Amino acid sequence: MKRCAVLLPTDGKRVLLGLKKRGFGQGKIVELGGKIEPGESPDDTARRELHEESNLQALDTHAAGEVIFEFSARPDLNLHVFVFVTHRWEGVPCESDEIAPEWFETAALPYARMWADAPHWLPQVLRGEQVKYRFVFADDGETIAQITLLEEHAH
Repeated sequence: MKRCAVLLPTDGKRVLLGLKKRGFGQGKIVELGGKIEPGESPDDTARRELHEESNLQALDTHAAGEVIFEFSARPDLNLHVFVFVTHRWEGVPCESDEIAPEWFETAALPYARMWADAPHWLPQVLRGEQVKYRFVFADDGETIAQITLLEEHAH
């Protein structure tokens, strides 16, 4: 299972997400992040990937939980994602080879353009809650077959 980290810049009213331009999830609106490299902490990865994908430099990060994704038909795509939030950053979002970043109102997130898991955990994270979920995707790779809450939410 690949280990990844995502970082959500938010000012409480908006959150920075991005259109995935290539690779796994192409065409979807996604959280900014990527694979944890050897010797890197999840926090380091989240900060590095945010900068690589959007040009933003996080000035703080807060751990918001973990989400496990399992793909029944493609176990090679299984992910263990560490989720972080930042409320302070420097820079202006710029498009990269992989991501076209865009600010979205937290009250009107583009769920129809996102992975099917997003409505189940993203609003909780943006409210400052901790999450720990496991999502199993059906053979089509899009539909959620099973959702497991791994721990109760901490408020």
